[in-house]
Amino acid sequence: MVLGAAAMAAQALAATSNHPASASERSTQSAAAYGAHSSYIVQAPRAAAALSAVKSVGGKVTHDLGIINAVAATLTPVQAAALRADHHLILTPNASATVAGPIGPAKPAAPIGPAKPGGSHRPVQPYVVEHTQANLLHAAGITGKGITIAFLDTGWWSQHATQTNIAGHNVVLQGYDAIGDKTGVGAPSDDYGHGTHVLSIAANSAIAEDGTYIGIAPDAARVIVRAFDKKGAGTYANTIRGMNWILSNAKTYNIRVVNMSFGATPQSFYWNDPMAQAVMKLWQAGIVVVTSAGNSGPTAQSVTVPGNVPYVITVGAMTDNYTPSDHTRDRLDSFSSAGPTYEGFVKPEIVAPGGHVIGVMSATSPIAKAHPSFLGTNGYLGSSYFYMSGTSMSAAVVSGTVALMLQAQPYLTPDQVKCKLMSSAQPAVDGSGELAYTVFQQGAGQINAYNAVFNQNTTCANVGLNIAADLAGTHHYMGPARQEATGNFYVVDQNGNQINQQGYLWNNGYLWNQGYLWSNGYLWSNGYLWNQGYLWNNGYLWNNGFLWNQSATPSTASYSGINAWVNQE
Repeated sequence: MVLGAAAMAAQALAATSNHPASASERSTQSAAAYGAHSSYIVQAPRAAAALSAVKSVGGKVTHDLGIINAVAATLTPVQAAALRADHHLILTPNASATVAGPIGPAKPAAPIGPAKPGGSHRPVQPYVVEHTQANLLHAAGITGKGITIAFLDTGWWSQHATQTNIAGHNVVLQGYDAIGDKTGVGAPSDDYGHGTHVLSIAANSAIAEDGTYIGIAPDAARVIVRAFDKKGAGTYANTIRGMNWILSNAKTYNIRVVNMSFGATPQSFYWNDPMAQAVMKLWQAGIVVVTSAGNSGPTAQSVTVPGNVPYVITVGAMTDNYTPSDHTRDRLDSFSSAGPTYEGFVKPEIVAPGGHVIGVMSATSPIAKAHPSFLGTNGYLGSSYFYMSGTSMSAAVVSGTVALMLQAQPYLTPDQVKCKLMSSAQPAVDGSGELAYTVFQQGAGQINAYNAVFNQNTTCANVGLNIAADLAGTHHYMGPARQEATGNFYVVDQNGNQINQQGYLWNNGYLWNQGYLWSNGYLWSNGYLWNQGYLWNNGYLWNNGFLWNQSATPSTASYSGINAWVNQE
């Protein structure tokens, strides 16, 4: 499933009454308000300054967030007001972020394929590795060996091939519990199920009935960082603390990729968001960050944080439509979140398999208990396998693919990895050769792991962006997306002119993955200000795409909430 979004708001302190409060009531209310505590992220030019400031007003520090020069702390309203008075400090409410899971009673499973005698359904076979052509790389010895993927999620259930590589050796190098601030392989146990499922898609050495590995990168080493609890819920502070640990230990464990299959609703520009800032720090340090787009599609501007960060690789979801051997029936998953971001960037960059993806799941996990019909897939691979749909699964596919790319070319930078993935993707087109989905739904198209490894394009991603300046606050950026008075979104060229109805030229290389200096001046319908002036560089070459099924284009009439169970597609 996917990681979901959550409200990013401070806890409100309010008292209501049907009659005027007495003097004693007002005194009690005032005392309660004075003593009430809320959690904040306190940022300063230096982490030590943030720590000192919190201590000076009597606040309680709960998290060291050096990655963004901050601490998390519990503060009373009076303490928070005192810190806000210091213009050197920035206070942000400690918002929530969640991994998506079942909400309310489980929905009955829809039949999958023709029924067998006795009322059972045809088992769903793993299709992801062959669909992305990762199996061709495995045959060539490219299996992710020597590359470590960190999974920032709900933890890990040690079962089957989640712990070992092809040779049977333990490749879970370390674990960190960002909730309890504890290190140790046994610390981040998965009490929800999502984290294990995601890990087993990206890195799983089990072999399917057809002889292929189930995981995209079966030899990749794994580091597990738990920031979400047994209900799939988390906070900004815990999530950022997990990123802080990853950054501090990246060299020790050779962490080259971080999978982030979670999200929160954007409440500010990306450069003001503490979680986005931490993600940018990882990218700046040479770590490839792969995020899920979210499960709130097909509505526009539904991509979640940190998927809205322009630098990272944000992944939407497609499905094989239960016909793995017929690529012409592939389609976009109806739940896959769409761009653009509020800053005008095209998201997601790519899409990957995210429909009915098989992965490891404990039968005792809350997700499996809520949806038992998806556990075991009629005995296929045993009762510890479960299939789910969501952009969480799609992100895991891409994280495994990045590990393959980095084994083949360890010197690649995150920007180069992103370019190779995008320029080797296969956009969905209809029978007339027109785009079946807009650039805001499919980005550059569907991932192809084999082509991504051998593609030679390396300079087409994040052109015009300066991450150091962005983090320093000297420059911020906007993307090329604009909105018509009718509400439709489109992409403009270097002169501010619209590039056809679908957002970009199909041939001869339109570069939409680019940023421009931000300044006030362009008023979007939702009230955000955007800049219309920027420099343009050409250079992005689109690949020819294969046909996807156009008969099942997602409807905009309704969509699944990001924190709700996503039906199998």
